[in-house]
Amino acid sequence: MEREPRPGGDPAVRTEVPLGKPTAARMYDEALGGKDHYAVDRAANSRLYEAIGERRVRDTAMENRRFLGRAVEYLARECGVRQFLDVGSGLPTVRNTHQIAKEADPHARVVYVDIDPIVAVHGRALLADDNTRIVTADMRRPETILDDPELNGLLDFDEPVAVLFVAVFHFITEEDDPARIVGEFRKRQAPGSYVAISHLCADGMSEPERQGWYAGFSGATVPLVLRTEPEIERLFDGYELVEPGLVRPWRWRPSDDLSPRTDSLLGGVGRLD
Repeated sequence: MEREPRPGGDPAVRTEVPLGKPTAARMYDEALGGKDHYAVDRAANSRLYEAIGERRVRDTAMENRRFLGRAVEYLARECGVRQFLDVGSGLPTVRNTHQIAKEADPHARVVYVDIDPIVAVHGRALLADDNTRIVTADMRRPETILDDPELNGLLDFDEPVAVLFVAVFHFITEEDDPARIVGEFRKRQAPGSYVAISHLCADGMSEPERQGWYAGFSGATVPLVLRTEPEIERLFDGYELVEPGLVRPWRWRPSDDLSPRTDSLLGGVGRLD
């Protein structure tokens, strides 16, 4: 297993991303039509396309991306949030979190976190000012994110921070306890903070589709976990879901962004009072 150090961080704190295996970040990039992926990622997505249908997989990825954009815009423009922590951010593409947040306030501060060091390598080209950072860390160990000196040099947890877990918890097993992970971040957040979560949902999927999703990620660096609506809603414990609640992402404060409409995901935003 090849070990990649966290750029700019303590060499004793490392993430492990095996070379030669598809990663969720690069598979997502390919599904969105990006260019930062390898043959192994394209092969994995080909299995998804064969099992589920290419249009459905790509629509699911784009629907999720549109949800991220609308959630950040809502938090920045309507809620006045000026600090964002995007956990499991994936590779940069169009309309990234920092770009949307800075449309509301050029001084908005954003930290991206991903386990794949390639995210940092490609993402740093987008960093136009000192108010954006990229940290390589494993969300299964929240303390390595929350105690990161680079993160804490930019974000102030005494003020509201929006933590974004967009399409990441379906890569976290029950053994790693996703509710515990959310809870560690919630404990650091000040009142008036928010969380945004989207998640692949087993409800409404046929058995062949569920098996197709599992097959597509069977050789990836992280396993896939499909959850039901009640299981996903429990991730918002401690927060108050804002309207319209936990819904299909295209139904969450829809706009004219031409979001695809699938029944693969659920998404929502919660407020910490």
